[in-house]
Amino acid sequence: MATGLALTIGLNSVDPKHYGGWSGDLMACEADAHDMADIARTQGFSVTTLLTKDATRQRVTDAIRDAAKKLQPGDIFMLSYSGHGGQVPDRNSDEKDKIDETWCLYDGQLIDDENNALFSEFAQGVRILVFSDSCHSGSVTKAAYFHKEMNMRATNVDVHQKRYRFMPSDTAFRTYHLNREFYDQILKRQDLRESESKVKASTILISGCQDNQLSADGTFNGLFTSQLLAVWQEGAFDGSYRQFRREIVKQMPPDQTPQLYMTGQYNPNFVKQKPFTI
Repeated sequence: MATGLALTIGLNSVDPKHYGGWSGDLMACEADAHDMADIARTQGFSVTTLLTKDATRQRVTDAIRDAAKKLQPGDIFMLSYSGHGGQVPDRNSDEKDKIDETWCLYDGQLIDDENNALFSEFAQGVRILVFSDSCHSGSVTKAAYFHKEMNMRATNVDVHQKRYRFMPSDTAFRTYHLNREFYDQILKRQDLRESESKVKASTILISGCQDNQLSADGTFNGLFTSQLLAVWQEGAFDGSYRQFRREIVKQMPPDQTPQLYMTGQYNPNFVKQKPFTI
């Protein structure tokens, strides 16, 4: 019988000591993590949840590596992240736009190349399911921060009317330069350059928005997570992952379009399964 492990992450703030005085306060990310944990637990997953101060770089990477060691071909790992999307400059020349996308964990950013390197530790035949309710999260590998700003102007989005899950450009600049030695040790690693191509497991990401869009926070859940919960209907939904994403998109505004993105070994049976199937 297959095994399912899940890690749900939600940060309502980050440590201003690392982020140049910015705490990145949000409302609903911890709630997202709890609700995604409830879905996973109901479906038979063994669940670990890391919230705000506990969602450190070390604890997140340790939890992913622990799952990689335990899971065998046919098993599944579900990972959900709700929090800010951030950016650092590309230093190993693997990004056309010269920007690496990050998840803003409590004590530092987890870079997209690191995420892919962690996924590459899973055995071939393992299924990895990722949900990212953060800004410019369309592929978790390609960010478009300046395109995002142009997109906001083009669609008349007023960032002052809503709370969004993105790190402001001045904060991104300040955070990188305050911690440049730390980040450059990661960003200049040539072994991370091809990390995505080394993923052997079958990986599906369903993101909160496209790379050039923003993910809205909320009072009870992030906008993407709230619509995911509505479509899931406590397990009544009975379609595939592609159908799941399409139904969520139907509930979303035009300026926030969830995306389905796949890496690793293509597994058609995985894509056709009902979401959260172990």
